[in-house]
Amino acid sequence: MFLEDRESQGREIIRMDEEEEMEESVGPEVPGMGADTVKIMAESVGLQGLPDDALREIADDITYRLRIIAQNGQKFMNHGKRTRLTTADIDHALKVQGHEPLYGFHAREHIPFRYASGGGRELHHLHFLEDKELDLNDLVNSQLPKIPAAPSIRAHWLAIDGVQPAIPENPPPQSKDQLISDSVDPASSLKSSDSKTNKLGAVLGQTKMKTVETVNLKQLASHELSVEQQLYFKEITEACVGSDESRRAEALQSLAMDPGLHQMLPRLATFIAEGVRVNVVQHNLAILIYLMRMVKSLLENQSLILEKYLHELIPAVATCIVSRQLCSRPDHDNHWALRDFASRMMAAICKNFHTSTNNIQTRVTKIFSDALKSDKNPLVAYYGAIAGLQELGPEVIKVFILPNISILAEKIDAALDPNNATVSSVEKNAAQQIRTLLVKSVSPVLKAMRDPPDNIEEYKKEFGSLGAPLHSGVEKARRQSGNKPSGGGSSSGSSRSSSQQHGPLSAPRPPQPQKVFNMRVIQEATHQPVRVEPPVAAPPPLPPPQVVSSPLVRTVVLNADGSMPSNQQSSSRSRSHHF
Repeated sequence: MFLEDRESQGREIIRMDEEEEMEESVGPEVPGMGADTVKIMAESVGLQGLPDDALREIADDITYRLRIIAQNGQKFMNHGKRTRLTTADIDHALKVQGHEPLYGFHAREHIPFRYASGGGRELHHLHFLEDKELDLNDLVNSQLPKIPAAPSIRAHWLAIDGVQPAIPENPPPQSKDQLISDSVDPASSLKSSDSKTNKLGAVLGQTKMKTVETVNLKQLASHELSVEQQLYFKEITEACVGSDESRRAEALQSLAMDPGLHQMLPRLATFIAEGVRVNVVQHNLAILIYLMRMVKSLLENQSLILEKYLHELIPAVATCIVSRQLCSRPDHDNHWALRDFASRMMAAICKNFHTSTNNIQTRVTKIFSDALKSDKNPLVAYYGAIAGLQELGPEVIKVFILPNISILAEKIDAALDPNNATVSSVEKNAAQQIRTLLVKSVSPVLKAMRDPPDNIEEYKKEFGSLGAPLHSGVEKARRQSGNKPSGGGSSSGSSRSSSQQHGPLSAPRPPQPQKVFNMRVIQEATHQPVRVEPPVAAPPPLPPPQVVSSPLVRTVVLNADGSMPSNQQSSSRSRSHHF
């Protein structure tokens, strides 16, 4: 018996060694979908008698695709810095492959799978999820959950006249000193021990951490000007609104040419806006003109970015255009020149800064259009609205001014009626100014819109009392365009007409009789340096120099060498202060 047992044990050991050698030669078994599993699945859907080769091919293909999904899911797991594969990773892997994810298999925590015990070698790689057995009697006899409340909306006051009411819906009020300290020193909130408002402070105070990182918070500080910049700002503002014309010219030239005004630009814009707001109430025409000249200089400075400050400049300029009263004596002072000049500034702003995002020109056009259509505005406001619209181009004139000419004609007739004793001299002067401005600005547009011949009766029927002046203006424009083929547009024409109409802010100088071949006529703003153009060989004969007067433009006659005549220099030095 002992020998037989030893022989049987030897044969068993030899058989086991042979099996191990066979496994080493074949390699470890790789888990995958078996042909029997595929056969069972096929029979469950009604497919009977599939050949074994087809079952193996299908099993291999299913195994390949499952491995791809598992590998992609493992990539999402690695990118998520996790060591356990979740159902969300499989869903992402299916989306990458272009498949619809599996719904209903979401779990926030890891689902434990158990190994199948027993059954020998066949169940070695089998895992299953353990389901709990539930008693139906316990489920039936258990208490039902509370029915959730229906959704509802409840209104309460956040603030009443700027004061927050003390109700449970609102957060508890804080003192003004506490708010100021929190805004100045954000790190102060970490020092409090209230766990409701300061969870980080509670954690730091209760738990001793091994390593605590100290973060230095930058204190909030306002950007103040240096002493030199403060001195420059004081000098530049005093010079721009002072009585010394030479200092004003230098200050305006500095605003137009200096590239280092970026830090002072917010303060300059606020100075202009506040200056217009105060001086419009005080009817100080001179200061308003000086402030508009500052706007012009800032617009001419190519190194400044004014987009962030247009919300202060545009209301200031618009106020100087459509305000009811700009001076203390509107029947004597030339406030029309300020309205024309501010209209040109507004047109320059729209031209340089209008985009499809901010719609500056559209909004400015709406401001002028509303002022023109309002029945409560005086005639001086109508004049400013027309001046602002006509500077924006012929298309704006065609859309917003032409349909309202007949209504404006009725108001002009009512103001100029000699039997109407209630109309003041200011309204009569405004009516005459509006008539002249309409003829000068609308005539070129009508000339381009209508073909000759022009019938005066049609003009009177369409435009009322302004029909005859407009008819004369159109005929005059046609004659001028026939003599001068390269005639200017409506905008430039209106600018010249307004300057000729109102005159300069200082008395115009008569043209000096000089020889034509050794002098040039250059129109320059009073605050800009005189530019001398180089001589041109064989210049064509020029017409006699015409005195062009505008609120901020004067005619300078230079000699051939670029110097000013003695009488021009003396008159420039002796020029008295004007507004």
